[in-house]
Amino acid sequence: MASKSSARLAALTVAAVCSVTSTVVLTSPAHADSVRVHDIQGSTRQSPYAGKQVTDVAGIVTGVRGYGSRGFWIQDPSPDADPATSEGVFVFTNSVPKVAVGDAVTVSGTVTEYVPGGTSSGNQSLTEITRPTFTVVSSGNPVPAATTVSARSVPRAYAPEGDADAGGSVGGLTLRPAKYALDLYESLEGMTVRVSDARVVGATDPYTELWVTVKPWENASRRGGTVYGSYDAQNTGRIQIQSLGKPADFPDANVGDTLAGTTAGPLDYNQYGGYTLVANELGALESGGLERESTRAQSSRELAVATYNVENLDPSDDTFAAHAEAIVRHLKSPDIVSLEEIQDDNGATDDGTVTAGATVGKLIDAIAAAGGPRYDWRGIDPVDKADGGEPGGNIRQAFLFNPERVSFTDRGAGDATTPTGVTKVRGRAALTHSPGRVDPANPAWANSRKPLAGEFAFRGRTVVVVANHFNSKGGDQGLTAQYQPPSRGSETQRHLQAAAVNTFVKEVLAVQKNADVIALGDINDFEFSRTTRILEDGGALWSAVKSLPPGERYSYVYQGNSQVLDQILVSPSVRWAGRLSYDSVHVNAEFHDQVSDHDPQVLRFRP
Repeated sequence: MASKSSARLAALTVAAVCSVTSTVVLTSPAHADSVRVHDIQGSTRQSPYAGKQVTDVAGIVTGVRGYGSRGFWIQDPSPDADPATSEGVFVFTNSVPKVAVGDAVTVSGTVTEYVPGGTSSGNQSLTEITRPTFTVVSSGNPVPAATTVSARSVPRAYAPEGDADAGGSVGGLTLRPAKYALDLYESLEGMTVRVSDARVVGATDPYTELWVTVKPWENASRRGGTVYGSYDAQNTGRIQIQSLGKPADFPDANVGDTLAGTTAGPLDYNQYGGYTLVANELGALESGGLERESTRAQSSRELAVATYNVENLDPSDDTFAAHAEAIVRHLKSPDIVSLEEIQDDNGATDDGTVTAGATVGKLIDAIAAAGGPRYDWRGIDPVDKADGGEPGGNIRQAFLFNPERVSFTDRGAGDATTPTGVTKVRGRAALTHSPGRVDPANPAWANSRKPLAGEFAFRGRTVVVVANHFNSKGGDQGLTAQYQPPSRGSETQRHLQAAAVNTFVKEVLAVQKNADVIALGDINDFEFSRTTRILEDGGALWSAVKSLPPGERYSYVYQGNSQVLDQILVSPSVRWAGRLSYDSVHVNAEFHDQVSDHDPQVLRFRP
């Protein structure tokens, strides 16, 4: 998956504007002179007062946010008896509000259903009071006690099925907080909640947020994370943590750490993770002692092939030494490394540059300086701005290989638009272009990276390697979307891409049934996905990550879910030859100081 930074920063910049403009207009009851907070929230996700004025809504201030979407939360200290109706609500002021926690206030304004990210995002809406006027009645009042969110209180089921008559939306369904986790969180929207001794399952990111779980046993990885193992295993115990304090005070946490004691604050809903505890009380960080993994070195008879997404690497970056350490120390200098997200020689500068010799050369030098081999490399420059990714960056895949262990078969090197084919040379399958691109004119690769194919030789045996970087999941609805199950529209293109790669591999196997073929890279999809099944169609390939125990199958951590995006798939001769060894080497995704958001994968086998 490509870096989320650019889109994230842009969205944060316009957050206040979106809080006014991205609204849902609903049919509402007649004007009400005075209502309680739980009346505004109602027993569904959409307020019965949306679009209407309310007057003198009473509550105690429980949190004040003076940045981003500025405003404050109030909570009614006298709740009703309905567990589906929240007693808290956010008051959007669009400027730093002049209230303090503990103030008793009355608020008048317009009830609005704000959709973080806009209605096209598919996100749920957040009930707010906007364009407010308010009066501080008294100060120094005790705040309502926080509601505990725990393994006991969070249901096992994640979300109800959406209403078919509403396009699959859950927005109008009556909340059932005892049955569905998303309904429970919605029933607490705007209220002060607390978690205790919560284990970190998503490391602190550059936006001072992290993810914890209140169910540490739920699909646990052996390193303290929570594994996403199927579309029906959304992991209900996950919740995002942000802070109402200073960013400098936010802990630098890794997966497996613990926020010991109490973490408490209002429960918000945002574009980047859904339900979020915005903490005005943070637990103390206790280290879980997580260390970066190292794989074993390949034997003299084993070929080691790796894939590593280096996240928009360009010559201006300061991460080359860290990437070199990952390759030399933690991957043990694989014989072949497929690199994804190699940018052109001037990075995001959009001036027509497409070459990447400086980028790759700097990495090769760093690897040698770290004690690794002097790698050689092969790649094909893309057509300018044709392969997606960061504008101007022209990301592509590239092969590094250790010439002391393997040789590259150069044969009619292709260009960005010329497809490689398969022929027979001395009874064996051979590529017509090596390096070459797989079916680059196929519409499946529109605005996406084209596969790079190369022919290698190891101990007299030919190995065909296909490096991939499928299109990202950008635009898919999140797990907390108002549409359940959420739509995954980006899959359509990945399915076409998987079919194209599968067809190419079958062409190789049709020429040589026992050919050693490896298709690897950032597949941007899970080992249980239809994308992977299409890649594997007809037994042409098999995703070797499935040789690992379920608790070790992940290369990426997203919203507290440890999941597979990077894969190495192998042809039958590689799978069944025996002595196949696979390792997902966890050096990045679980750490707050990562140099890439992906963990590299390595496969060892005897051709």
